[in-house]
Order: sequence, then structure tokens, then C-alpha cells
Amino acid sequence: MRFLRDALLTLLLLLVAVLVVGYALVGNLFSAATAPGRLESAVAVRVRNLSIPSEARQARNPFAGQKDAWREGADHFGDHCAVCHNNDGRGGGEIGPHLYPRVPDMTRPRTQDLTDGEIFYIISNGVRWTGMPAWKDDHTPEETWRLVSFIRHLPSLTPDEMEQIEKASGEHHGEDSHAHHGK
Repeated sequence: MRFLRDALLTLLLLLVAVLVVGYALVGNLFSAATAPGRLESAVAVRVRNLSIPSEARQARNPFAGQKDAWREGADHFGDHCAVCHNNDGRGGGEIGPHLYPRVPDMTRPRTQDLTDGEIFYIISNGVRWTGMPAWKDDHTPEETWRLVSFIRHLPSLTPDEMEQIEKASGEHHGEDSHAHHGK
């Protein structure tokens, strides 16, 4: 009798432990408060890459040879993208750090190693199950290609260029619109 009681008590304690761990895992499963783990991030990047058609990968930026094409893209980026990606493309915008998964630092190889066509496709079609919207109905192909030029230029932005971008962004959005965030 004592054995049966101890066995039931042990099973009950194991069940409670499994429920507590399961609740903790499921509770975090739907939370955007924590960054995705390595495995989840790796799988998401692979799935995203597999979803881009091969003809899109091979598309070429018609503005790639134009040294200053990125400047028009910078203005557009500041108006439409910086709220998530920040003006420097590093993901520190007002919304970006709160998305799940976090917005990428576009100066890093994870973005810079994509082809121009892949970046164009992502901007145009968005990325499902992230905060990245599809912009093809709102942006002309020329605007999107200029955004690609800007994204390519991000790793080499000089402090003077960044200052110009920040100034233009402040003029577009009002200098103190985000003052309560220290920006």
C-alpha cells in the first residue's frame, strides 16, 4: 500500500513538474519579449532563403553602378524603414527591438551577403511571420532598387553621411517627435 501511495505521489509530482515546464515553454513560445534562439534563427533564415525564387536572386540592381544612388534610397529609408531598422540600418529603431524576431542589423553579413535581387524581393514581398511588410504595392521598382543601393551602402556610412541622414529624418518627422525616447 505504501509503495502504491509513493508511486502515485511521485507520478503526481512529475506531472506537476511537466505541467510547470510545459507552461513556461508555451508561455514563452508566444512571447515577443525574448530573442529567438540560435536554432530557431537558423531555421527561419533557411526557410526565408528557400522561399526566394531563383530568378529573383539573379535580378540585378540597375542603379548599382551609380555612386550616389543610395542617397535617394536614404531619404525613402528614413521615411518608411527607419522606424524599425533605424537610420543606420542596425535595427535600433523605435519598433525594431520589440519585434520577434528582431529586425536584422543590415550592416552585417547576414544581410550584406544576400544578392541585390534577394534584398529587392524581401522589400517587395515582405517576410511572413516577421514584422517585415510587403512594399511592392506602395513602392515603385525604382524606389526599391534605390533602397537596395542604400542597404549596400550602410556598412560604409561615414559619420558625416549619418549626420545628414539624421538631419533629413528630423526635418521629415519633426525634431522632437521621439524626444521621450532619448532619440
